[in-house]
Amino acid sequence: MTELVLVVEDSPADVEAIERAISRSHPQLRLEFLRSGTEVLTRLTAPGAALPTIMLLDLNMPGEGGLAVIRQVRADATLDGIRIIVFTSSEDQAEADACYAAGADSYIYKPVNFALFQTVLRQTLDYWGNVAHIVVPPPGDSSAQT
Repeated sequence: MTELVLVVEDSPADVEAIERAISRSHPQLRLEFLRSGTEVLTRLTAPGAALPTIMLLDLNMPGEGGLAVIRQVRADATLDGIRIIVFTSSEDQAEADACYAAGADSYIYKPVNFALFQTVLRQTLDYWGNVAHIVVPPPGDSSAQT
């Protein structure tokens, strides 16, 4: 089964960049995109819905922001297995602290440079994928085991 990564991002430019970066570094991952925080809980708790292993979450979105989403997801024990990675343009330490206090697993700044953006996403998915038992073989290695 292909692992699912849920991306919650309202910026069309960032959605495109995330999709391009992940499809290059981790083509085996299945991506699903939501454009607002208000959709997340409904999507995750829908009957029979596949749960993502990782959620990449933008922090500053119109309507329900990322911090509220973290709190909602962490309040539902059936969603404990989802790794929440805040992927944001905010470098505010107070926001990062609030995200960790609410239950985020990681807080990562979105680089503006695409090459660096791609590298940061690749390393993030490699790390959290290994934590969540996603098999991500190193480039050129087809002998990965679970």
